[in-house]
Amino acid sequence: MVLISNINYFCRDKTFGMIDNTTICAIATPAGSGPVACVRMSGVDALKIMKALLLSRSGNMPMFEPRKLYKCTIGNAEEVLDEVLAVYYKAPQSYTGEDSVEIFCHGSTYIQQRMLEMMLEHGAQPAGPGEFTQRAFLNGQLDLSQSEAVAEIIGGISASQHRLAINQLRGGVSHMIAGLRQQLLHFISLIELELDFSDEDVEFADREVLQSLISEILNTISSLIAGFRYGNAIRKGVGVAIVGRPNTGKSSLLNLLLNDDKAIVSEIPGTTRDVIEDSVVIEGILFRFIDTAGIRSTENEIELMGIARTRDRIARADIVLPLAETSDSDSDITALLDEVCTLMNMQEQQVIPVLNKADIYAPREYQIFLNPLPVSVKTGYNISLLKQRLVEAVQQMKPGSMDVVIANVRHVAALQQAQEALFRAQDALMQGLPGDLLAQDVREAVHYLGAITGAIGSDEVLGSIFKNFCIGK
Repeated sequence: MVLISNINYFCRDKTFGMIDNTTICAIATPAGSGPVACVRMSGVDALKIMKALLLSRSGNMPMFEPRKLYKCTIGNAEEVLDEVLAVYYKAPQSYTGEDSVEIFCHGSTYIQQRMLEMMLEHGAQPAGPGEFTQRAFLNGQLDLSQSEAVAEIIGGISASQHRLAINQLRGGVSHMIAGLRQQLLHFISLIELELDFSDEDVEFADREVLQSLISEILNTISSLIAGFRYGNAIRKGVGVAIVGRPNTGKSSLLNLLLNDDKAIVSEIPGTTRDVIEDSVVIEGILFRFIDTAGIRSTENEIELMGIARTRDRIARADIVLPLAETSDSDSDITALLDEVCTLMNMQEQQVIPVLNKADIYAPREYQIFLNPLPVSVKTGYNISLLKQRLVEAVQQMKPGSMDVVIANVRHVAALQQAQEALFRAQDALMQGLPGDLLAQDVREAVHYLGAITGAIGSDEVLGSIFKNFCIGK
């Protein structure tokens, strides 16, 4: 079966192919209408199908030694389709672990469509999203965590997202999880060996060593779980809620940070009735700025709905920017901060108080528990400093010195389940429970750790992961 796909991750592609034991092929075009497309084929018949598309010159057919680039002519008796460059990868030295071929052709829509037709005529079959990566996983080229990282690399738009995904693709998460799992597997084998000699009352697994190991692994898992908030924020974009009373300049600040007239600005109080959101990259970090309805007492039903959404966004934001004015009294600013803090539901949320209209009212000394930053959305005064504080706030979210950061919801859920199983194992050790009960809890922890890398998985999980890939990858 044959799959045709552009190797450029940022392309808009048209892919065809299915997964079976023969060949897959896919075709795609670069973003926009670029001059080059890459056709990728994988499977036992990949080289055979490519040779069937070629027109030999003077009766000579390229030898197609692995990893060498050849200039070839694609066509048949009726037409010469294109002059291309082709390279053959012999299994298992390819992305999928199978025999694979890449053909670089001109990006003409006609050439691509005609090449697709010719490939289908020679046995190619349609493919769906993620089939190349799924084959790489099934053939042991990538584990499940690394496979998920491929999708993150394709979808990433900031340097921090890219670094996170590359670390995962290179096995940062996999190696750590595999190490923890292997240590537990060793003790399970010793405990089960004890069960085989239960009549002789022998102990192969040192309970004190096991207790120490479980404590060590629990500390590592706790650190990984604690780092999820930072990793997830980087992966999805750091949520920044701009909140405050009406007419303090929230929408103007949003527009200035985005360098775009995203929100309507008016002197009429209560202009913003709904949540307005957009993203921008600052120093390699993707921020999602959220302009919210002004917090005040009102009887307007629509405005009340907007204020309710404001409260919800405060609770879910990673960073909150309470916005007041430089002319406001300490008590007014403190009242706003108190109200904002009561709506926050995570201790790790960062708060950066901002005072607008520094161009009209000169900043003074403010006697409040957080040091507010005076800015002017009209002149841009201190906006660069505000961006710097936002970046610093994200850096403070980063967990300790650990290089591995968990950013995937599925991963953190599995870690939490492994953590619960190990807590039960700790209790079993303290109570001196029999080895079979202890082994059951440790085995469950091993299961959930293995689910992260795909050492243990289900077709349902695999289908859910790979269906979200872009077509052709």
